[in-house]
Amino acid sequence: MMRTRPLKVALLGCGVVGSEVARIMTTHADDLAARIGAPVELAGVAVRRPDKVRGGVPAELITTDATALVKRGDIDVVVEVIGGIEPARTLITTAFEHGASVVSANKALLAQDGASLYAAAQQHGQDLYYEAAVAGAIPLIRPLRESLAGDKINRVMGIVNGTTNFILDKMDTSGAGYSEALDEATALGYAEADPTADVEGFDAAAKAAILAGIAFHTRVRLDDVYREGMTEVTAADFASAKQMGCTIKLLAICERAADGGSVTARVHPAMIPLSHPLASVREAYNAVFVEAEAAGQLMFYGPGAGGSPTASAVLGDVVAVCRNRLNEATGPGESAYTQLPVSSMGEVVTRYHISLDVADKPGVLAQVATVFAEHGVSIDTVRQQGKDGEASLVVVTHRAPDAALSGTVEALRKLDTVRGVASIMRVEGE
Repeated sequence: MMRTRPLKVALLGCGVVGSEVARIMTTHADDLAARIGAPVELAGVAVRRPDKVRGGVPAELITTDATALVKRGDIDVVVEVIGGIEPARTLITTAFEHGASVVSANKALLAQDGASLYAAAQQHGQDLYYEAAVAGAIPLIRPLRESLAGDKINRVMGIVNGTTNFILDKMDTSGAGYSEALDEATALGYAEADPTADVEGFDAAAKAAILAGIAFHTRVRLDDVYREGMTEVTAADFASAKQMGCTIKLLAICERAADGGSVTARVHPAMIPLSHPLASVREAYNAVFVEAEAAGQLMFYGPGAGGSPTASAVLGDVVAVCRNRLNEATGPGESAYTQLPVSSMGEVVTRYHISLDVADKPGVLAQVATVFAEHGVSIDTVRQQGKDGEASLVVVTHRAPDAALSGTVEALRKLDTVRGVASIMRVEGE
């Protein structure tokens, strides 16, 4: 039997995502009520610019006083889609204090301060859900928190930023340079006017912190994630990748150490074989590859951003939280029981593709090979091309610690026969 008193939802932010949340709540109100077991009502919308036209949102629901809205006391669920650290953090904790559960899409806040938000939710007996914070519409957080809760996850690797994937895909398929591909992404609305958060990996790093924390049941903050952007990737890198049967993606990689005693989280460009499922992810799509002990290999794929896809994830959480309130229960909270340390990037073991500009004369290859051997880095393949006294030397290594590779590169730069290190890229997915 359906409850007649509606569950009330407060919406913080009414931009691209928030306006879609409001629209779907209105147009699908009957379906949502049937799925929840009670009507759900949009009780207020907090915005910064009240005069902006917002189709489908009644004017009487608009307010600029977000604090008063979350303090009302009759609000069941607060949906936070304003982003940033403050005032979002204060508004979320205030919502908990006044008896509301929270659905958030705020990856930056969760990556930086998720532990304190979990603690506040638990203290006040409320839910904190955030499916929309990572990979848009792709169901990912809930499978990791719930469906795979009985399994041991060893690795999560994925494309979690649509802007960078669009740019790299265009560079790969059309031969465009980075600037040209970025201009196209901006014109199509995939890239912001200031794309720094995307192309320098900040967005993906926040998502990696969230994913690693959930997957490995330990606390991983944004500062724990190694981050490297993709602005230095060139057409020459793609040409080298193609010669290896690879393409290049900006990957978020979260791994459990082989001995199980630590974890790592990192974001950087990497070459991956064309045979790997992530290599075929095109345009602005996202995909995440999960490796679990019992379940094996799983892949989650779909649109990772945009108003409608993100709103879909938000409303999925709203339905779950509302069901919990009707049952006087809460969903899963923080699971950080393993308390595993987060290792530095220097301890990460992977393969490398190094392109060197060298003098075209006898003995150069032997010198370079000696440096690699002295630092314990084994060479897999070498390719050399030379003309008019100058040459390029492409070295692909076997798996080695990042610290060993860094030492190798530093030593190579000191060789008189090495004119410069054109590029260094990790090789993943093998």
